[in-house]
Amino acid sequence: MRILLVHQNMPGQYRELLDWLIAQGGHELVFLTQRRNYPDREGVRKVVYAPHHKPAEDAYGLSKTWEEAAGNGFGAAQAAARLRDEGFVPDIILGHTGWGELLFMKQVLPDVPILGFFEYYYLAEGGPVGFDPEDPPSEVTPFLLHARNAVPNTAIQVVDRGLSPTRWQRDTFPDSFHDKLYVCHDGIRTDRLRADPGVTLGLGRIGQVTREDEIFTYLARNMERTRGFHTFMRALPAIQKARPNARVLVVGGSGASYGKASKAEGGFRAEMEREVGHLIDWDRVHFLGQVPYEAYRRIVQLSRCHIYLTMPFVLSWSLLESMAMQATVVASDVAPVREAITHGKTGLLVDFLDPDALATQVIDVLSNPDAHAGLGPAARAHVVDNYDFLTRCLPRHIDQINALVPEGRGLSL
Repeated sequence: MRILLVHQNMPGQYRELLDWLIAQGGHELVFLTQRRNYPDREGVRKVVYAPHHKPAEDAYGLSKTWEEAAGNGFGAAQAAARLRDEGFVPDIILGHTGWGELLFMKQVLPDVPILGFFEYYYLAEGGPVGFDPEDPPSEVTPFLLHARNAVPNTAIQVVDRGLSPTRWQRDTFPDSFHDKLYVCHDGIRTDRLRADPGVTLGLGRIGQVTREDEIFTYLARNMERTRGFHTFMRALPAIQKARPNARVLVVGGSGASYGKASKAEGGFRAEMEREVGHLIDWDRVHFLGQVPYEAYRRIVQLSRCHIYLTMPFVLSWSLLESMAMQATVVASDVAPVREAITHGKTGLLVDFLDPDALATQVIDVLSNPDAHAGLGPAARAHVVDNYDFLTRCLPRHIDQINALVPEGRGLSL
C-alpha cells in the first residue's frame, strides 16, 4: 500500500502506526514533515517541506493562525505535487489537521482519500481558557479562539473521514463535524509498558534509587499552568512535611506547550520557586528536565504515587502509559481525565485548583500503600481493554482506512 503521512513534528500521533507499518513491510511510506532532526529510518522516506509564510509582524492578529496554516498547507501541497510528478501517488493520506497541512491536498491529489486527525476545537468555555481564576481571558480572547477555528472548519470540508482520540476531544467540535469523525485513541503499547519491581535509577549524588525508596513523580512536556505545575508546587511543602523521607522526581521542560508563557524572569518554574521555594526542602526535589523515553519509563515504574494534572484539555499519552505501568495515579478531576480514570477504581481524582486536596491525597497514598495497592493493576487492565494499540486501536484504524481505499488495496493484521 502507498501511504502519505503528514505531520509537522514527525511522527506525532502516528508513532505507533508508523512503527507497525514499517515492521509489517511491503508498504511504500512517505512522511511529509517540517522536522529536520527526526532520524532517517529504513522503510519510510522522510520529506521535509518548507512552509510559505510572510513575516509574522505583517500578520494581523485575528488572521495570524490562518496565515500560518495556509502557509503550512501550501508548502505541504507543493511537496506532495513534486512527489506526484515523481510517480508517487498514495492510496491514502493520513495527517493532522491542526496546523493546516492538509488544506490544499485535494488541489494536487483530488482523487486520493484523506483521513484527518482532529485533536481539539478551541473553546471559549469548557476548555482551559478561563478555567483558572488566576489566569482570566482578555476581552478579545473569544474572537481569537473563533478565528483559530477557521483551520478545522475548513479541514472538515477537505477530509473524507476524520478521527479524534477521545470522546471529550471529539465533543469539543461542533455537532456538524460528528458524522465525519470516529473516536479511537492512537494506542498504547501495553505489551512494552509494564510494572517493574526491580527497576533502578541513578540519581546523581543520591546514587541508585529503587522501589524501596519513597518516590513520587510529576511530569509534563513543560512545567506550565495548563498542566497544573503551580498546583503541584503549592502542594509540595505539605507533602514534604508529612513525608520526611519522600523524594519527588519532576520531568518536563521550562517552556510553554499550551497557553501563555510566563512573563516572569526564568519562566513559570522560576515564578513558582519564588512563591513557595522558602517552604520546600530542595534536597528532596529532583528536576530532571526532558528525559529520553527509557528514562521516563523507569521514572514512572519507580513511582509510588504519580501526579497527573491538567485543565480540561487534550489527554496526555503519559497518563495512559503510566496507568499501563500500574502507577497509582492522583489526577485532576476534569472531564477528559474522567474518561480514563474512575475515582477509587483505576486512580484518584482531586480538584485541579486545590493544592491542599492534592497534598492530602498524595500523602494518603504514600502513607498507606497497601490500601491503594489495587489501583495500579486495575488501571493497567482498563488501558489494556480500551487503549491497547495492537488489540484495540490498530484494528479500528485499519477498518477506517480500508473503508476509504479500493478493495484489495487495504491493510491487514
